[in-house]
Amino acid sequence: MAASYKKAPVLQAPTDIGGQFTRDTVYWQELEFPVTIKEFGAVSHIEFSPTEPHHFAVTSASRVQLYSPQTNQVLKGISRFKDTAYCGSFRSDGKLIVAGGEEGLIRLFDTSHGGRSILRTFRGHEGAVHVSKFCSDNLHIMSCSDDNTVKYWDMASESEVSSFDEHKDYIRTGAVSTTSKDLLLTGSYDHTAKLFDVRTESSLLTVNHEQPIDAVLMFPNSNMFLTAGGTLIKVWDVLSGGRLLATFGSHHKTVTSLCFNSTNDRLLAGSLDRHVKIYDLTNYKTVHSLSYPGAVLSVAVSPNEKTIAVGMADGMLSIQHRKTESTQNEKAIKTKKSKNYRYFLKNKPAYQPTQDDLVVQHDRRERLAKYDRHLKKFEYSKALDAVLSDKIMRSKSPDVVVSVFQELIRREGLKIAISGRDEKWLQLLLSFLYKHITNGRFINTLLDVTSLVIEIYLLVVSQSPELVTQFERLQNKIDNELKYQENMLEVMGVLDVIFASSASDTVAIDTVAENNTSEITVR
Repeated sequence: MAASYKKAPVLQAPTDIGGQFTRDTVYWQELEFPVTIKEFGAVSHIEFSPTEPHHFAVTSASRVQLYSPQTNQVLKGISRFKDTAYCGSFRSDGKLIVAGGEEGLIRLFDTSHGGRSILRTFRGHEGAVHVSKFCSDNLHIMSCSDDNTVKYWDMASESEVSSFDEHKDYIRTGAVSTTSKDLLLTGSYDHTAKLFDVRTESSLLTVNHEQPIDAVLMFPNSNMFLTAGGTLIKVWDVLSGGRLLATFGSHHKTVTSLCFNSTNDRLLAGSLDRHVKIYDLTNYKTVHSLSYPGAVLSVAVSPNEKTIAVGMADGMLSIQHRKTESTQNEKAIKTKKSKNYRYFLKNKPAYQPTQDDLVVQHDRRERLAKYDRHLKKFEYSKALDAVLSDKIMRSKSPDVVVSVFQELIRREGLKIAISGRDEKWLQLLLSFLYKHITNGRFINTLLDVTSLVIEIYLLVVSQSPELVTQFERLQNKIDNELKYQENMLEVMGVLDVIFASSASDTVAIDTVAENNTSEITVR
């Protein structure tokens, strides 16, 4: 009995270790297709109401609009601003909204009456107010302005309680403590973040971020806080006097917004590079990334994590909802085939054998690819034609073509397959070689094929100007690849020297430290 034919092995692409799915990847990919809404201007701030149904306030141009997370429609619009509005923020009970503006005023609105009437107006700033937030006692308001001041207001009397002017540049971000009504955190373009206590006349601590600060965020226990400026995010310890705990960031442009998830173990950071990166706060590593069509200015997550809203510099508002079980079931029903009588009989035998029946298994003949059928008959030229003449195979499955080359080399039949070809076929082969010869997976095999083609057709190639041109293009590409490899080797050599010197310096420092320790011990 003849042995069964063994198929030609096809090259397999290396496994992408970085592409493995993690729990975070699966969780954050369970979002529906985003709903995109065009606002009247850049969306500078988004904030969700702490109370259900978790409406969210979107600050854009000269208005603050309240959206419903269920319908994605505007419920109420607050447009009592003469100029650009900033930082529309909810009180913890969701009944009031405070917002600053380019006019230098802070206005207080009642959400239950549609925000048409202004409950309070706080005057005292001489520049635009970019930050306005309720303190944890719901009786006071913090504001930060371009006049470099931070103010603490009494909501009932509409009067200023405290004011701080320690910053030397615009203050564009701020946060309040959730555990203390007296602690205020601010970030400024003077590269510093300051923690104020309204019971004192000066700041409790100051940290230097070394770049203009666009976002700050305080942890719920108020023991640590985050600052974002440039492409970096830094973590600071309050209890140790502002000690830097960590520096991280994987953005390519300025980070503009920070927010926690509902459990405060993930950090969402929006940036001008059109990405929202999600970081694990246990190790400060990126666990997922969301892409958007424009530069991100603001990002917010609902308390139940069912909705993510992102505002962009071009006025686009993106709203994404987490997929529900009903949505997934509807999708499954749409893709499921109709179960009629013929469907149930599909791939099922007409007669079900019993235990006493003798069942004869029928082995189906394995279908071979066209090139495998020719290889089985030792028709090497036809096998090569089967893969090289197929345009789809050449463009989308070059690994199959290279696998046939390797099988022909193993059988010592490559010379037979290439010899005796016409000009049109050689142009096809040279085009394939030119396109894929610098691919690291194919380069060894294709170099052998190129050498054999030159050996066979060296004396006759001059008769065709088209073939001469293609050979010259192939030679130039190989020369450029060699130069590139030489440059890479030089760079690797320089890096080896740098790493070696760095390692020697580290050893020297450790040796000095050990000597100093031994001297102290002897004394």
